Amino acid sequence: MLVQHLPDFCEELVSDERLDQHGLTAFAVGARDVRVRKVAAGDRDDWNAPEPGIAVQPPAEFVPVDAGQSEIGHDDVWLEIGCLLHGLQPVMRFGHVVARALQFLGVEAPRVAVVLDVGGCPDTDTLELCEGIRRAIRRTGVEARIVSPTFRESLADFLALIAQQRYDAVVLFGLYYDPQVSAVARRNPKVPFIVMDAPRTDVPNAAPNVEGEVLQAREAAFLAGWLAAKLEQRRPGPDVIGAVAGVSGVPGVETFLDGFVAGATRAAPRIKVLIDYSNDWVDQGKCAALARRQIARGAGTVFNVAGACGLGVIQAAADADIWAIGVDSDQSFLGPHVLTSVLKSFEAGFVDVFNRVKTGKLHLGRDTTLTMRDGAAGLGRISPRVPRTLVTRLRQLERQIVTGKLRVSAPRSGK
Repeated sequence: MLVQHLPDFCEELVSDERLDQHGLTAFAVGARDVRVRKVAAGDRDDWNAPEPGIAVQPPAEFVPVDAGQSEIGHDDVWLEIGCLLHGLQPVMRFGHVVARALQFLGVEAPRVAVVLDVGGCPDTDTLELCEGIRRAIRRTGVEARIVSPTFRESLADFLALIAQQRYDAVVLFGLYYDPQVSAVARRNPKVPFIVMDAPRTDVPNAAPNVEGEVLQAREAAFLAGWLAAKLEQRRPGPDVIGAVAGVSGVPGVETFLDGFVAGATRAAPRIKVLIDYSNDWVDQGKCAALARRQIARGAGTVFNVAGACGLGVIQAAADADIWAIGVDSDQSFLGPHVLTSVLKSFEAGFVDVFNRVKTGKLHLGRDTTLTMRDGAAGLGRISPRVPRTLVTRLRQLERQIVTGKLRVSAPRSGK
């Protein structure tokens, strides 16, 4: 028997206070040593630490074999399957078991670096990015490391260092606009670089080994615009709704607006949609001022398309007792006046990228686009104050989009 005390070994490790309930505990038994490593840190506070794992030495009595007695012959033998057989299914997920089984057979899990902009993981009030990455890691079994440069570091030097660490792919978020991305990619042509939630056209002078992973939310925004317009028709006076966006010309922003306007005009062909740009992603006061101006012009719903700045839009709507629509993450927790939110699923995007890294099916030199049909976008919680008849009609439209019967593709005119 390879591990004489496997049940006790598993139970002691799982009950260890150092391992939170969301973690995925990996058990490595080698010919010369035994070590335990937490390979996917779940909700740990120190996710941005230099390494996403921790290493501890188990008690000596749990060492099953010594040097020269290995029955397998591998330096690393992963025993997660053994622990699963001893009733620890809640601790480990199927995708991770598959990955470790492959590693047991000598197939190493891919290593991926996820590089975020300065500041690291954003506030979950505005963007559930890192939560989605962590879930994608658990689902796919890749070994991923989330890193970000400091304010004092040169992005070129930082990316060059990452590129030299033999990762199977480097995924970037929020950095696509910097010319250094392509400069470093060109100097490392064998390293795949994927820009998350951006097309290659947004990367200045994109190198051949750069791929865009686009999470298209136009269809979800269409549904939000349709619902806002239908509710606006129930108010007295002219039909007016508004949207406050961050920076004009950013493809992701314009996609939200395209869908929102298309949905609104389908529901109410004569509706007026007011659009303003804050040219800011952070200052809530700027976005609040623009939202108040739209409300003064009759808007009964305002749509936040400006990140953290757009939290001011949602507050302005609350102050005026009108509807607000959130963006990126479900912002219904901000108040009962939040009609719904237009979501992007970064989990779906990273699952797609991680799986394609595993199978060697990256699309370098072009874009991969995921839509609502792929689970990359959708609506968040819909206010219970919305009449059920409208929700039913909204779900019918959603099914038509998912099945391909309804296509949302026409951009706004005069952009």
